[in-house]
Amino acid sequence: MNGVAFFLGVNFVVAVCFSAVFAVVATRSRSRRAALWLAAGFGVASLSAVCELLVAYTDTPKIWAIGAFATVLIGMMLLRIGIGHLYGRRLDKRIAAFFVSASIILCYVIYDMPRGTLIQAVSYQSPFAIVLLDSAFVILASRGRQMIDRFLGMLTLFTGLHFFAKAGLAVLVGAGSAAKDYIHTNYALISQSATAILVVAVGLTLLAALVLEIMADQRSESERDTLSAIANRRGFNRQVQSILSAASHGKHAVILCDLDHFKRINDTYGHHVGDMVIQSFGQLMNDSAPKRAALGRIGGEEFAIFLPDTDISAAALFAQALRAATMTLPDLPDGLIVTASFGVSPVTSAARLAEAYRQADQALYAAKNAGRNQVKLTGLDEAEASELHGESRL
Repeated sequence: MNGVAFFLGVNFVVAVCFSAVFAVVATRSRSRRAALWLAAGFGVASLSAVCELLVAYTDTPKIWAIGAFATVLIGMMLLRIGIGHLYGRRLDKRIAAFFVSASIILCYVIYDMPRGTLIQAVSYQSPFAIVLLDSAFVILASRGRQMIDRFLGMLTLFTGLHFFAKAGLAVLVGAGSAAKDYIHTNYALISQSATAILVVAVGLTLLAALVLEIMADQRSESERDTLSAIANRRGFNRQVQSILSAASHGKHAVILCDLDHFKRINDTYGHHVGDMVIQSFGQLMNDSAPKRAALGRIGGEEFAIFLPDTDISAAALFAQALRAATMTLPDLPDGLIVTASFGVSPVTSAARLAEAYRQADQALYAAKNAGRNQVKLTGLDEAEASELHGESRL
């Protein structure tokens, strides 16, 4: 076995392994269809190594040479479809089928042309380059790109351009006078070794992108309260820290709230109704809060809201609106009116976050001790407090 046959075997095994891994990843990923297309792409592309060996060691080299071209191109096109699903820019399958069909016909037409000429080499390599360059464009043009996506886009761009380099190399060093000679040339050794490296690099990066997506989903699920559909305590704290890391100084506010007499609701109407109250209040928070706000259910009937770039006066008005809306929660049993108490505190810096929580908690308990169903503030001077429609300062 020469070096080229060895690399063909390596490429086959690598591609089959990637195909199997992507199929497994598809069972856990929200981008299931993308992962399955990627699995199919690597699976089909792996057959090109078998075809290349059959070109050299059978009496029908033309059929297997076209087969090698077709399996690589179809595999790349399946990867392009998978990348389109992953990055939100799907490829029309009719266009894909037309392009592949036209390229295979082109491969058939140029098969008997002198090998190693510029027109033959460029015509053979261009379809591969076009598919990968289009894939790179899809990745690099996608919104919300992370570092892994930028790396994948640049790697795919390089891989696409390297096919033009292969065409030039075929002209310079020669790819054999006939298809059967390819496996015995230095060009084939360079080409297959480069392909092995790039296949592994692209495959691992695609796999990393999907695994990171799965990890992000699992973290999101672990930080979300399933009943209220907002963050749990851990998720809320992480969101607040993220907000403060981007804007550590400025006027922010934290609101702690507690559903009044929640145990009485459970005892009187049953836990099913109690769950409905939690769900409705969580939905109310989601619908009412600004997009940049952090929302969390931090206890059984205890909730927290962090309002970035919001002074305590605006936060108090928001809390008052939320308090009023709580009394009209929909789809609850007749006669059940839910109320909530609120404590509001300013947050001036990340270093004073713990103190802000403590003050908001004190304000909340002051609201409950004063009769519930009201908003209490802390950190205001007397003039500001008097302007807030009856809210009191601690």
